[in-house]
Amino acid sequence: MRISLAWGRVIFALSGYALAAPSTKFKLKESIAVPRGWIRRDTAPRGLTIDLRIALPQANFPLLEQHLYEVSDPFHERYGNHLTQEEVNELIAPPAESVDAVRSWLADHGLTDSAISRSPAGDWVKVRLPVSLAEEMLDAEYHVWEHASGDTLIRTTAYSLPEHLHGHVELVQPTTLFSRFRPQRAMFHFDQEGQSSTAADNAPAINVPSASGGTVDASCNTTVTVTCLKELYNAVGFTPSSNGKNQVACTGYLNEFANLADLQSFYEDQVPAAVNTSFKLVSISGGQNNQSEPGGEANLDTQFLFGITFPTPATFFTTAGSPPFIPDILTPTDTNEPYLDWLDFILNTPNPPQTISTSYADDEQTVPKSFAQGACAGFAQLGAKGVSLTFSSGDGGVGDGDPDPATQECFTNDGLNKTQFVPLFPPSCPFVTAVGGTIHVPERAVDFSGGGFSNYFPRPSYQDIAVPRFLKKLAPGTYAGLFNPAGRGIPDVAAQADNFRIFFDGRPALIGGTSAAAPTFAGFVSLLNDARIQAGKSPLGFLNPLIYGINLIQTGAFNDITTGNNPGCGTPGFNATIGWDAVTGFGTPNFGILKEIVLGL
Repeated sequence: MRISLAWGRVIFALSGYALAAPSTKFKLKESIAVPRGWIRRDTAPRGLTIDLRIALPQANFPLLEQHLYEVSDPFHERYGNHLTQEEVNELIAPPAESVDAVRSWLADHGLTDSAISRSPAGDWVKVRLPVSLAEEMLDAEYHVWEHASGDTLIRTTAYSLPEHLHGHVELVQPTTLFSRFRPQRAMFHFDQEGQSSTAADNAPAINVPSASGGTVDASCNTTVTVTCLKELYNAVGFTPSSNGKNQVACTGYLNEFANLADLQSFYEDQVPAAVNTSFKLVSISGGQNNQSEPGGEANLDTQFLFGITFPTPATFFTTAGSPPFIPDILTPTDTNEPYLDWLDFILNTPNPPQTISTSYADDEQTVPKSFAQGACAGFAQLGAKGVSLTFSSGDGGVGDGDPDPATQECFTNDGLNKTQFVPLFPPSCPFVTAVGGTIHVPERAVDFSGGGFSNYFPRPSYQDIAVPRFLKKLAPGTYAGLFNPAGRGIPDVAAQADNFRIFFDGRPALIGGTSAAAPTFAGFVSLLNDARIQAGKSPLGFLNPLIYGINLIQTGAFNDITTGNNPGCGTPGFNATIGWDAVTGFGTPNFGILKEIVLGL
């Protein structure tokens, strides 16, 4: 497919960028090998507009991280004393000399303060400018790149900065970020029989000692509903408050729209009390919620997350921007960076929802390490303010969900094409809770459950006991060289991840993936937050120190999953086992026990 470059023939008046930059000595800031699956096409249209984002150093981030762990550690005296946005901003504010150096650099290129936007803390700067000026400022060459899937991006494989700026700029994007940030969905098919989820099943109830009442309806073995999840995870009878003190949200990207009529059908089918209620829609960067184009991912996220948590006030964040991007006269601005826009927005929101679920991710290796670290620092800021973040761990087992069709192996993106397991980002960030998947009742690991170890982030301290125990169970030499045993382990927890009954375009359908597990787990986190907030306590915030701390004292707060594995990259993957494992983490939640624990903190 040839990309249209009609825009490149349009004369672009650079009236606002007339000043010439002074003579500058450049030094390479970042370069990458051409990522696998991408082909370079034409030179990027010089008049194409991009939003250049510049990250400045956060001088006191280690102190912010210290605060985060103290307020998130259930055994620390500061537990639950989250920081205000002002306190967070003060900790991440860049040094004054970095602010001045970047401002002068931009001014040298005719970009004054009126053309620049900054984050409240000043650690991110954004400026809209044509590709021609970005190339001049970064000593770079942008091209149109096309992925085998048809997605297109405007990127460069290397960029430089004036030598004196290297200590004042952490990263600049969009440059080397080739991430496709896709929804994590393993399967989607219509329920041809169209049976109501409330239809009686002749089979006897399944004995599950940890479940509400000790049993789960037999129909839950093939069709998962809100009722099934509340039975299985011991939450029957708990009704959260609707007073607005507790809030829950999920994110939507890539033209995934949540259909309101389908939501009502879902509520009629599974949550009758919620009929005629809806969610708050928050548009970011012009995000839409087109009712003529229902999205399977968006419907799944909103229906189950908001069904589990009803009547908790709910929000659907819809962020504009979607590949493929074809630069031409009608689309003069590259808008396929939706994830950065959402992160900008939520970091600037004084009182965000206390629980936010995201079911989108990409291979860690397609994300420049500098970008992953910067985004991960943003998640730390949210955790310090009391926000719990869940991300689906992936649908490719230990692989990337998109293995080479000829060899069924996974390759590195460093130009060496080595076989290697492929963790996902953002789940690999140690400041979020990664959710793997289970299937059936009694539960076992679902075979697509993403799991493994980060190649970017070292093992966080909260994993220092659980993860080495798992690694010691592996036979000597198991998968040597295929994963990083010193990396952050994925996932942290799990939840049901297949055969979820949703409504799509007016019809019942079954859908699966860890994109079902993440909103499910987030739903029960939100219920825990409600219990704490109604008791006059703070929300849970960053969950992982609590999760790992709970399991060090063996409370039964999680249902340990000990069967199943997550094949990928031509291997059987890891096995679920007693304790934490790289398939299901610590397992699935027991809400009743968790509620008593968190109310006692």
